[in-house]
This record gives sequence, C-alpha cells and structure tokens, in this order.
Amino acid sequence: MAWWQKATVYQIYPRSFQDSNGDGIGDINGIIQRLDYLQNLGIELIWLTPMYVSPGRDNGYDIADYYHIDPIFGDLTDFERLLNEAHKRGIKIMMDMVVNHTSDQHRWFQESLKGKDNPYHDYYLWRDPVDGHEPNNWLSKFSGSAWEYVPALDQYYLHLYEKSMPDLNWRNEHLRAEIFKMMQFWADLGIDGLRLDVINNISKDKDFPNDTFKTPSDDGRNFYTNGPHVHEYIHEMYEKVFGPNQFVTVGELSSTPIDEAIRYTNPAREELSMAFTFHHVKVDYIGGKKWTLGDYRLSDLKRVLSDWQTGMAAGGGWNALFWSNHDQPRAVSRFLDDGQYRDQSAKLLALVEFGLQGTPYIYQGEEIAMKNANFTAIDQYQDAESINAYQQMLSDGIDEALAIKILQQKSRENCRISMQWDQTAHHGFTTGTPWLMPVEHDDYSVAAKIHEPNSVFAFYQELVRMRKLMPVLIEGDYQLFEPEDEAVYTYQRHLDTETIRVMANFTGQTQVRSIPHVKDVLMDNYEQPQFDGQQITLRPYEAIMMRV
Repeated sequence: MAWWQKATVYQIYPRSFQDSNGDGIGDINGIIQRLDYLQNLGIELIWLTPMYVSPGRDNGYDIADYYHIDPIFGDLTDFERLLNEAHKRGIKIMMDMVVNHTSDQHRWFQESLKGKDNPYHDYYLWRDPVDGHEPNNWLSKFSGSAWEYVPALDQYYLHLYEKSMPDLNWRNEHLRAEIFKMMQFWADLGIDGLRLDVINNISKDKDFPNDTFKTPSDDGRNFYTNGPHVHEYIHEMYEKVFGPNQFVTVGELSSTPIDEAIRYTNPAREELSMAFTFHHVKVDYIGGKKWTLGDYRLSDLKRVLSDWQTGMAAGGGWNALFWSNHDQPRAVSRFLDDGQYRDQSAKLLALVEFGLQGTPYIYQGEEIAMKNANFTAIDQYQDAESINAYQQMLSDGIDEALAIKILQQKSRENCRISMQWDQTAHHGFTTGTPWLMPVEHDDYSVAAKIHEPNSVFAFYQELVRMRKLMPVLIEGDYQLFEPEDEAVYTYQRHLDTETIRVMANFTGQTQVRSIPHVKDVLMDNYEQPQFDGQQITLRPYEAIMMRV
C-alpha cells in the first residue's frame, strides 16, 4: 500500500481559508497559523488550490507566471516556510497545477500575439477562420463559443474555459519541455505532489471536427476529453517529474468513463496516483444539464458510486473520494439537510465517504458542517462561470428569481465563502472585509464546535484515525445492497475474516431495515443505535458503520 492510500487529504482554498494581514484575502501565513488545527484533525496531505501570479479571472486557475507566488498570498519565502512547517508536523503539500491553459497575460501568450512566425505562437491552438467564422462549433465551459477572434492576426485561438484562458498546444515538444522544467522547479523547492487541473483535456483532435449537439455532452468534448495522446503526455510527465520525485498525483478527470480512469491510475501504467471523477455530483443535473433546478434519486447516486467502487478495484485503479470542493456546492446543503439535521447530515456524508475504497478528501469547513452561501442577488457573485451562466439563463428566457435559485443550488461560489473559525466578526477569517461577503451569519464555527464531544469535527477525527488502522477499509471488496432503495444506502466491505457494513438513511423519515448479526458498532451519528433482533431503526439522516 502506498502511504497516500491510507492518508486523508484536506483541500485548502487559500483565498478563503485564513487571512493574516487584514486585506480580506486568505494567504500563506494564514495557512501556517492553522497547521496545528489540521494536524489535530489527522491530516497527512494538504491540497492547495493555485497561488501563482494570476489576474484572477478564474480565481488563480488562470496562471500568468508559473514560477512565482501571487503577492496577494505572499512570496516564495513564505511558501518555503509553509513547506517546512507542514513537514515538521508530518503533513505533505500537494500543489494545484494548471497546464491545459494559461492566462492571456502569460508571457508565452503575449509573445504568441506578436505574429504567426513567433516561436510562441505554436504554444497555443490558433486556427484560421472557416467561411468567415469560428473554426468549429465547440462550446466553452464558461458559455458561448470556445474560440476567440484576434483581428490583427485574422485567427482564432481555442479557450475551452474563459476567453482570457487560452489552451496550450501539447503537440509542441518545446512547450512540454517548458512544463516539465517548471514542475521540477517546484519539486526542487520541496513539494510532495500535484493535483492536475482538467488534465484529461490537454490532447485535442488535430482536425478539430464539429460536434453534433445531440446531447448536452456533444459540445466538443468528444474531441478533446481523454484525447488521442493524453496518456502519452501524462506518462512523459511521470517519467520526467512524478516518478523521480516520488510525487503523489491526482488528476481532475471530468467526463471520464471507468475504463479510462483505470488507464490513468493503474500503477503499472506510470501515469497518476488517483482520479477525481464527477459523475456522482452530476446526479442532480436534469437532462444532463448543470444549470437546472433539480433533485436527485438516491438509486442514481448509489449506482454511480458503486460502479466506480467495483470497476476501479477490478482494474487496479484508485479513486479520490469527495463530496465537495472549490468547484462544487456544499454537499450537506445539496444532498441532505442543512437545517434541523445539519450535524447528522454532515456526519452521514463523512461516514459514507470514509467507508468507500479510495483516498478521502475533506474540503475546508466540511469538518464543521459549513453550508451553502445561498446568495440572493447576482451582484453578490464574483465567479465568472456563475455570472456567465446567469446571463445565459436570462437570455434563454429563465426569469431572474429562478436563475438565482438555480445558482443557489449549483454555483461553485457556494463553497467559497470564508472559513468559519470563531464567532467574532467575519468568523475570525479576517480583521478586514472578506473578498467574498457572506449574506447571513452562521452559528457554526471551529471555536463553537471543536470542543463538543459529539461534534462533526470529532466524528471526522475518529474516521481519519480509524481508517489508518483498518485494512478492510483500504483493501476490502465492495458490495452494494438494495440498489433500488430510494431511502437507505447500504454497502459492505469485506477482507479476509472481517466484514464491515455501512447503512445511511438519506431521508428525514425513520426507516426500518433488516440486518445480519451485528458484532459491534464502530461509528454512528446518533448516540445510541436502535436494534431490535434482526432489524435496525434508522432515524432521520442516521448513518452507522458496524462489524457484521
């Protein structure tokens, strides 16, 4: 077993984690202040979202300089101190790396604008107009065409994301050499791994054919997601950087089927350590469309999670387990109840996640049951994706009130409000004004909850500790029970002579279910489980892990 298969990862969104200088933006010194807290939780690996120099059109995922820390977060000296302080506490650091695209402010792109004969022009994907318009019909993930016209060159450049984020041309071997050199710079500084943003999109079909639009997924991604040379490029990364530096790596692999995810993460292929996939957080997309107001069926959620559990295990792949991150709404609001049963709901999600096979990730604030931001007006948003989606919804005839409701359910801005440390102004995140202002006060904070014996924090702490000690949770087979049960998710893990059963009631109603003989209860999010012979009564949002 690799160390990271037993570890728990904590994702930090630095901008919203802890501000140390009162400017309203979280920073590196703020993270250092909170390392003891993370050590206390049992964290062994921190994933930091990007802190490189950036104009901030996509909150740092638009990198203008790969070699320097953006001054809003600190500098390289601060970053080296963070590495040293984390390593002293037995915590490793995984940086976020974006190599599908750069900012349009990056020196490479600025050079590419100077002419078609400039050597940097081929670092990006430029194409001539076709019949006076875009080279093809691909759509940007941020709405509209994926192509932007530059009159001075009479060419379009590809941007799968925001138009200020041009896509890199991975067919160019000089570009690849520059990327590997840059990654090695951070390895030499002492980082322990990389989370690779939208890494399965780096290889595009060289012919750039039109897509069909038969479904919402036929928007161009058929010709760049898991593209023709992507595995070659990632294996080359492994040979040049990941392997020699013993990096832990996780790839963001949206729209990737199980067989492809196995190819990315089977150790024999020497590509990535583990895979972030998103099928389970798309179960409330109505007709496959994100910007819709919709509920989900538990049977769909169970089917997706179970397919990935059994499929990845059979193929020797490895899952990265998560419910929330910087690009997803808070799961406690999305899937369960963030009101009366908020604590039980947060614990249920934790128990279900930690019982599965894979490396669990905690997104900052999940361990104290932080909930969605629930912004009530578009001017409270700063996220480009959300603002663009709102404008697109209005132009599609959706009224403002419904558009705001959809954003309240689906916007990634929901999870970007600042970390709630205490009950002072702005929850102790900053002495200034937060860059993203919450619209309501929330009584939940670390200071208010951490000393409660039955807190969500203590529950996570115990799961982190227990998982390291139980091989069945790392290596055990997975089995789903009652796949069509729309109220209770029941699954089992088995290794040698040990069998662990997890049962989770995803409803606000009491549920009675049959169970086998119970040897002992390992975890329960209520104080005393209710057994009656061969039956268990599951209270609203109750979750239990037991030996059977």
